[in-house]
Amino acid sequence: MRRLLALFLLLAAGVAWAEPLSGVVIVVIDGDTLLFRPDHYHPSSRAFIKVRLAGIDAPEKGQPYGEAATRALKDMALQQRATLEIVATDVYGRKLGRIEVDALPVNEELVRRGYAWSSSRNPYRAMRPLQDDARRAGIGLWQDPAPTPPWMWRRAQPARGR
Repeated sequence: MRRLLALFLLLAAGVAWAEPLSGVVIVVIDGDTLLFRPDHYHPSSRAFIKVRLAGIDAPEKGQPYGEAATRALKDMALQQRATLEIVATDVYGRKLGRIEVDALPVNEELVRRGYAWSSSRNPYRAMRPLQDDARRAGIGLWQDPAPTPPWMWRRAQPARGR
C-alpha cells in the first residue's frame, strides 16, 4: 500500500509541472536561457525558475551571432508577461520549457528569425522547417554561409576552470 501511495505521489508531482505557469521573464541570460518568475510560488521555494528553452540551441556568448540571439530573446520576452510550459529538467538542473508571450511561441520564433538552431534532440522536429526557411532566406545567423552550431563551438572551447 505504501509503495502504491509513493508511486501516486511521484506521478502527481510530475503532473503538476505539466500545468502552464503564468509569470514574468525577469532576466535573459543568453539566446536560449532565462529566469522566469511565476505569479504564484510557495515562499519556501525559489522566487524564480531557470529555464533553458526546449527544442532549440542558440549561439553562445562569444560566438558569432551569440549577442544577436541574446538581444532577440530580450526583445521578445524580457520583462514581459509570459506563459511557461515546463517539459523536462536537464542535467544542469535547469527546467526545459516553452515560453509564450502574447501568444507568440518564443522558442519557435527564435528559430524562424534565424537566431537559433532547431535542436537535434527536439522530439517533435516541428521547428526544422522553420530553420530551413530561415537558412534559405539568409536571415540571422544564416547570413554566414557556414555558421558553426553551438554544440560544435562549445566542444572546441578550452576546458573551463583550469
